[in-house]
Amino acid sequence: MISFGLRRSLATIAALSLASFSLVTGAFAQDFPKRPITMIVPFAAGGTSDVIARAVAEQMGIALGQTIVIENVAGAGGSTALARASRAEPDGYTIAIGNAGTNAATYTIYPKLPFTPDSFVPIAMVAKTFGIIALRKDFPAKDLKEFIAYAKANPGKINLGHAGVGSSNYLICKSVTAAGIDATLVGYRGAAPALTDAVGSQIDGVCDAAASVSQSINEKLVKGLVVGSTVRLATLPDLPTSAEAGLPEFEAQGWNGLFAPKGTPPAVIAKLNAAARTAVETEAVKKRFADLSTVAPDANEHAPELLQQLVTRDVEKYRKMLADDAK
Repeated sequence: MISFGLRRSLATIAALSLASFSLVTGAFAQDFPKRPITMIVPFAAGGTSDVIARAVAEQMGIALGQTIVIENVAGAGGSTALARASRAEPDGYTIAIGNAGTNAATYTIYPKLPFTPDSFVPIAMVAKTFGIIALRKDFPAKDLKEFIAYAKANPGKINLGHAGVGSSNYLICKSVTAAGIDATLVGYRGAAPALTDAVGSQIDGVCDAAASVSQSINEKLVKGLVVGSTVRLATLPDLPTSAEAGLPEFEAQGWNGLFAPKGTPPAVIAKLNAAARTAVETEAVKKRFADLSTVAPDANEHAPELLQQLVTRDVEKYRKMLADDAK
């Protein structure tokens, strides 16, 4: 049996250790960052997540006084990148950008992943995105009504590209099929290569976010079909919303957020969160987002707790929607 005196000594040691740890982590956070930070992007360069990450990282780096280096790690719908991020030192020098696909749907699609939602701590939501269906420019349908008719007449023959099973673009595709459109979904290692094949008429179309496909639509390299938004986008004023096009079931509004490995000190998360808030409020990011038909979070949507709520909500949402996709 441990004596009262010994228990008291152990309690004193534990308290002193905790105090020392707090002082060390506090001092570490005060000096953070002292070297460049790596931001892992789960897809190939040029896609929605990559474009958003680069815009935000540049301004976060300015706010923090350090460079933020983008590292593209494609594969398995983003889970390859998240596995890498989960194994990183929890010191704030490795963070990742994710979305409902990489940080929620992936747990249903790949149930044997070496990480869980608890492997990460949220930093901040940095963008809200809108899904679009775009077709090769020579596709024999000029609007959604004709596209649905063509799909019914040719079940399973339409090929729609996406950024990999589990990606946010894949979820856009699943919203299309859930709305009753029979199409074959083709996975790529990112949104950019999928769009390249659609432009080259190698596939019939893509499920993509406005951030990466708007320019190609405006340049008439592909033709936009519908946007999963409640209002038309300023950059694509002629593109009908899902309700206007007669497919209200097509819901494709998403989010992008920043995450750090579990165990990253709260004070470091707070510094990163503050830098993210500053970044999305800069004119440079606002203009870039406007050009991409992407929206920055509202002032009350920056808290890490809100991003955690989105993850929790979407893990459950996609567990139901994607049960048949589990590997």
